[in-house]
Amino acid sequence: MNAAAILAGGDGPQQVLETLHAAEAAFGRERLQRWGSRVLDLDLIAMGDAVLPDSETHETWVKLPASEQGQRAPDQLILPHPRLQDRAFVLVPLLDVAPDWRHPVTGITVREMVAKLPEADRVAVRPL
Repeated sequence: MNAAAILAGGDGPQQVLETLHAAEAAFGRERLQRWGSRVLDLDLIAMGDAVLPDSETHETWVKLPASEQGQRAPDQLILPHPRLQDRAFVLVPLLDVAPDWRHPVTGITVREMVAKLPEADRVAVRPL
């Protein structure tokens, strides 16, 4: 099951990520293997118009070949999430809460990103 939420508060991105990781741990999540089976997976997808740690690093991770994506993990927080635009299971729920949010690097809205996805990917994400 996937969901999206907009959070408000004064914490910075690293503090938000640490809070999400603490919540995962409280539900029994152990980080043993990249993209391994997990009880709970909470991701920080974006934070307003922040690009972290910088545009060049973000671009490097966006362009990471598919063959390396499951093998390499960044050693720092990358925002917006580098594969946000490719994942229907992220974008379709995000469409419900932030359809007009603009990706700070591409300038494309969530609504436009969803429209660019293959139809089969979009319809595979069904509401409960």
